[in-house]
Amino acid sequence: MLLALKSAVVASAVLVMQSLACGQAFPAKQIRIVVPNAPGGAADITARTVGQKLSEALGQPVVIENKPSAGGVIAGELVAKADPDGHTLLLISSGTAVSAALFKSLPFDTRRDFAPVSKLASFDLAIAVAEGGKFRTFAELLAYARANPGKLNVGTPQVGTTQNLAAEYFRSVAGIDIQVVPFNGTPPVIAALRGGNIDAMVDILGALMPQVASKALRPVALLGDHRASQLPDTPIAREAGGSLANFSAASWNGLAVPARTPKDVVAKLNRELVRILALPDVRQRLADLTLIAQSSTPEQLAELLDNDIKRWAGVIERAKIAKQ
Repeated sequence: MLLALKSAVVASAVLVMQSLACGQAFPAKQIRIVVPNAPGGAADITARTVGQKLSEALGQPVVIENKPSAGGVIAGELVAKADPDGHTLLLISSGTAVSAALFKSLPFDTRRDFAPVSKLASFDLAIAVAEGGKFRTFAELLAYARANPGKLNVGTPQVGTTQNLAAEYFRSVAGIDIQVVPFNGTPPVIAALRGGNIDAMVDILGALMPQVASKALRPVALLGDHRASQLPDTPIAREAGGSLANFSAASWNGLAVPARTPKDVVAKLNRELVRILALPDVRQRLADLTLIAQSSTPEQLAELLDNDIKRWAGVIERAKIAKQ
């Protein structure tokens, strides 16, 4: 009996030591952040900015793997099947929520196969018009839309993109009859707006800033929760009041790991990301891209993802957009 008790104590001690060793071992190798977007965009630069600081903090290389594909399928599947040890992370975003609502089936379950770690940033979408065109203010655009049902044409990138669904969401909440016109990407939308073929467009603010800086386009409203520091005179849509008083279509990105990643590893990653996103140089680097650095708890990011999936599913249903 005594021998059995001693054996049990020794076994328990070994398990505790192993558990501690595992926790202390992380990270034990190179960390990779898989980004479902092409290099050079806001998502990619955000991941690289944060990844560099994460590498310095954890003492391991952090590499960025760009895996662009429709709906982020390739990146999502890769991370969902990765070892759940914290060494492989996925950049998730409002686009991740859109895909969960838009696709009939995905090779992963957006909520069951990933464990959120922290939000990284939020960023604005904007309604823009051509400089020197028929509208100078958001109030003028709204007044025209209400007085001329079906005549205001608003361009966006492809059907099912965050920008396209934000335009549909705006149309629904504002209670106006406008034509949402999808194009094959942002450049064709800009060309159509500058050429006078459409009246306005909805896109990510960062993508429009070069056109704004060159005085080709004018943002008349932002669709998020706050005015942008770069555009202090541009109102947010909810300032129009009425049905738009609680409107918000801000976008965001964050990081997640495969489900079943140990909680202590998730907690360690979260602590480092919270610290990194509070650094002045990181905040400025993201601000230069019109991004607002914002960390969160894993639970807050999970709630944000859940709410966005529900919201975009409702927009898709009301707009009668066929699931892909």
